[in-house]
Amino acid sequence: MSEGAGWFQRLKTGLARSSQRLGQGIAAIVTRRRLDQPTLDRLEELLIGADFGTKLAAELVDRLRRTRFDQEVSSEEVRQALAEEIAKSLSLVDRPLKIAGAKPFAILVVGVNGSGKTTTIGKLAQSFRDDGKKVMIAACDTFRAAAVEQLTIWGERAGVPVMARPAGSDPAGLAFDALEAARRDGTDVLLIDTAGRLHNKANLMAELQKIVRVLKKLDPAAPHAVLLVLDATVGQNAHAQAETFRDMIGVTGLVMTKLDGTAKGGVLVALAERYGIPVHFIGVGEKAEDLRPFRAEEFARSLAGLDG
Repeated sequence: MSEGAGWFQRLKTGLARSSQRLGQGIAAIVTRRRLDQPTLDRLEELLIGADFGTKLAAELVDRLRRTRFDQEVSSEEVRQALAEEIAKSLSLVDRPLKIAGAKPFAILVVGVNGSGKTTTIGKLAQSFRDDGKKVMIAACDTFRAAAVEQLTIWGERAGVPVMARPAGSDPAGLAFDALEAARRDGTDVLLIDTAGRLHNKANLMAELQKIVRVLKKLDPAAPHAVLLVLDATVGQNAHAQAETFRDMIGVTGLVMTKLDGTAKGGVLVALAERYGIPVHFIGVGEKAEDLRPFRAEEFARSLAGLDG
């Protein structure tokens, strides 16, 4: 099995909860049914209930109405049409993260605590290292000892240095020192962890903005990317998080984690439709290789339960 085929199988397995729920729902609605208006209405409700958002649900139903209205239709045909509409919707946000134009390329990673942010940084460090890049991690969530410990373990595993400070140290000062050290050492990618305590938005916003200000003292273009890590299992709450961090700090790309832990994988489609922020990576498991660059078509086919 090729690496690409292997990843598609892992992705399909990871999205099984979402695809099974959709597949069973579609089968229950369209089995031996003509595609009349009540059937279309039930399909639209199913998609909205699976967190796809009203726009994509309406577009899919409109497409089926135009092409197959009052004809017999199979669940396979509906899933195929769903995959095509999802891929079309997601093609606008299918933009890979390009590590170019700056050395070090500083990536600020944001997200609420528990979203998988720290683990994602470890996985990205491993991936960039495997690509032959020199990587450094800055553990700037200085108030959470567990985050620093976690990053240190990932760093050791990947052969990547982790810069940390005693608990309670100034995160912005650490980010500044890390960028300085990364420059000095010829580092290609600097990954900067940040706090995610959303219960106090004002403090968090001030902290994140201060980190950005001090990075710009060394490099006016830094940070070169701001990745927001979202946990797919939170469903509609992901929208509130995307809006909050976009308004706080400006988000250049999304990482969607824990897609294997939810039946609502459609939330990624709804986020893309609503915010238009590029989706760079998706995660469907605990291992480093379970976080991969996002590809709209393979995601759409996996979510619809179709083969590659």
